[in-house]
Amino acid sequence: MKKSNTDISFLKDKKVAKAKCLPYYDQRVEVRDFLFFFLFLLFSAVAFTQNPMVKVQIETSNIRIGEQFNLKISVNETENVILPKLELKGLEVIDSAKIDTIRNMIIQKYIITGFDSGAFYIPQQQVFVKNQAFLTDSLLVNVATVATDTTKIKKYPIKSIKKEPYVFDDFKIYIYLLIAALIIIGFWIYYFVIRKRKIDEDEPTYKALPPYEEAIYKLNELDEKLLWQNNKVKEYYSELTDIVRGYIERELKVPALEKTSDEIIDMLKDFHDASAINTNKTTIQKLKDLLREADLVKFAKSKPLAPEIEEDRKDAEEVLHNLKPKPVIKNDELE
Repeated sequence: MKKSNTDISFLKDKKVAKAKCLPYYDQRVEVRDFLFFFLFLLFSAVAFTQNPMVKVQIETSNIRIGEQFNLKISVNETENVILPKLELKGLEVIDSAKIDTIRNMIIQKYIITGFDSGAFYIPQQQVFVKNQAFLTDSLLVNVATVATDTTKIKKYPIKSIKKEPYVFDDFKIYIYLLIAALIIIGFWIYYFVIRKRKIDEDEPTYKALPPYEEAIYKLNELDEKLLWQNNKVKEYYSELTDIVRGYIERELKVPALEKTSDEIIDMLKDFHDASAINTNKTTIQKLKDLLREADLVKFAKSKPLAPEIEEDRKDAEEVLHNLKPKPVIKNDELE
């Protein structure tokens, strides 16, 4: 079926109209898309600036030398947060306050100062939140010098150097040396003076008796012990012969205590023959009998009777009395 001319003309008019309106339609679409994109960026920026995870702030960015200011690091989290240890160049951290927790935020404050003039950066600080690293912003701090008007400064004369007060450390080495010296001196005095004097005082001081008087004194002591009366005949004869031997050793200056009985008798006979002693053969024979009786008691377990023991006691005293060295004649007497 063929279309009429009226229909064809109508369609042509419609296409012409649509073609005329098309540029205005495309323009409205582009404007709408641009608005949507702009609003998206705006909302994203606002959201990001309103709620950052880590934020750093300072009270001022301009200070004078030695002036202090606060630096504050805020973290929007309270669990598993690791704050940095500030390491600054040109600036010094004086102190750090205790960490505060406010509204699910952690706030750490630092007190900072600078002692050199110039512009110094506080670099980005790394903060770990739940094992994720976040960086703070870097900040610039200007440290200015303090202007000094030298015309208004009052001048004073130069003072002499003042010595520091003395303390114990200045003298401790001398004190230690003095103590050591006193200890050494005290030890020397004790060991060589007091101790020696004490030993000298403890040693018995007595005058030795002459050989004959000492022997008689010991014989009297032996009688008082009552040895043979208490069946201690061996001990009695041993002490009796030791008294006689000791007398011979001191009086004749011979080692009688170390010699046997026969050697003592032979020695005395030689002295008698050489006229070196004042004695007689009877005395030597009594000494020989006494020594032999003592040897029998000590080594052969002989048991003499009481009269025999008393007789030996008398013979011992007689030997002491009659056995004397011949006096030495001096040259002056010979002249």
